[in-house]
Amino acid sequence: MALRQSVQHTEPMPMTTGHVEGLSNDGRGIARINSKTVFIEGGLPGENVEFQIIRRHREYDEARIHNIHKSSAQRVQPKCRHYGVCGGCVLQHLSPDAQLAAKQKSLLDNLKRIGRVQPQAILAPLIGSIWGYRRRARLSVHRAYSHADVHVGFVEKHSKHITDILRCETLHPKIGLIIQPLAALIAALSINDRIPQIEVAVSESATVLVLRILAQPETSDRIKLFEFAQAHDVHFYLQPGNEDSSVPLVGERIQLSYSLRRWDLQINYGPSDFIQVNAEINQQLVWHALQELQVEPQQRVLDLFCGLGNFTLPLAKIAGEVVGVEGVNGLVARARANAAYNSLTNVHFYQGDLFKDQSHAVWLRQAYSRLLLDPPRAGAREILACLGSKLPPRIVYISCHPATLARDANYLVNERNYKLLSAGIVDMFPHTAHVESMAVFACDGSQK
Repeated sequence: MALRQSVQHTEPMPMTTGHVEGLSNDGRGIARINSKTVFIEGGLPGENVEFQIIRRHREYDEARIHNIHKSSAQRVQPKCRHYGVCGGCVLQHLSPDAQLAAKQKSLLDNLKRIGRVQPQAILAPLIGSIWGYRRRARLSVHRAYSHADVHVGFVEKHSKHITDILRCETLHPKIGLIIQPLAALIAALSINDRIPQIEVAVSESATVLVLRILAQPETSDRIKLFEFAQAHDVHFYLQPGNEDSSVPLVGERIQLSYSLRRWDLQINYGPSDFIQVNAEINQQLVWHALQELQVEPQQRVLDLFCGLGNFTLPLAKIAGEVVGVEGVNGLVARARANAAYNSLTNVHFYQGDLFKDQSHAVWLRQAYSRLLLDPPRAGAREILACLGSKLPPRIVYISCHPATLARDANYLVNERNYKLLSAGIVDMFPHTAHVESMAVFACDGSQK
């Protein structure tokens, strides 16, 4: 079978005009030119635009906007000076309300097209601050070999280059406002060409920058890093190998944590651990997920893909017993430590690869009244099928990818006879095309 390849053009392609009819799932305008679909970067529905084809494919073309003849009422001026070059955001030119509407449409379209199901009700979107919200990120680093400049930021659109940014409007201000000084610091190090990336972790208690290093810093480098850390109230870790190899530049490990205020809980975590990137939205998400789950004090609840216990620990405050299952051993260990730290004795954590058969797992020998799951982009089809007849009567599904949510909804509704009571978006990543959502399923009289 022949591979489908795009046609690359070295000569400039001619300009074309067209009408943008819709918005794709990745935030590009959709037009039809001579019966062929064109995805136009920067185009918005309702606009008449002039654009240039940058890549041709057999079924579609890709284009970049050149001029707008008729502008959408939903178009706004991007706040970031690097927007359009940096690949971190794709929707800053679209108004916040229109972004929410586009994401909701994407969710519902996927549920209908892939899942062959429609929710009985639409949940109100969970929204919060749209700037400075991101507390976790991975920044790329590049030193230009022709000169000593170092770029710190995200990969540019349509290239492998790193955007030379001065600041980032979506990163937490603790980091977003010091990108340029950080780049200057790295440029001054003897190993400035041996640091490919920086892991960012901003907690309520401290800010950690994990430098991935391919060579050990000299003493003079360590002094510069220490002085920068003191001046900007951050802590550096050095990571020479995998994530477990990271160590503080000086002193003991820093305790990173966030609170779940409604439940008087503190979640402790490491600099490279997965947490929800948007603290404000996470507070709302946990609250609404537990409300929709309708847990009663005597019930046993199962939390799959539980991570550090973001949902598991607050569930333990209201349920009789909670079981959390996670695939990463390190996260399981920290989840147990978090339960002990918060003096919770009715919660139990197990390690298990939820993309493989778990039918003989100890935790699956019990019956559960409620199920909460928060899988990665791959979804939860395998574990839902493994649970089979043991699926609880009420399920809350947190999703970071509408296509796999829709696929799993198809299984629950059309094969397991659940009802999709409600679904709605969670605006975890404003200005990006990323669609986070929550869906509620029920059967056997648990519908309300």
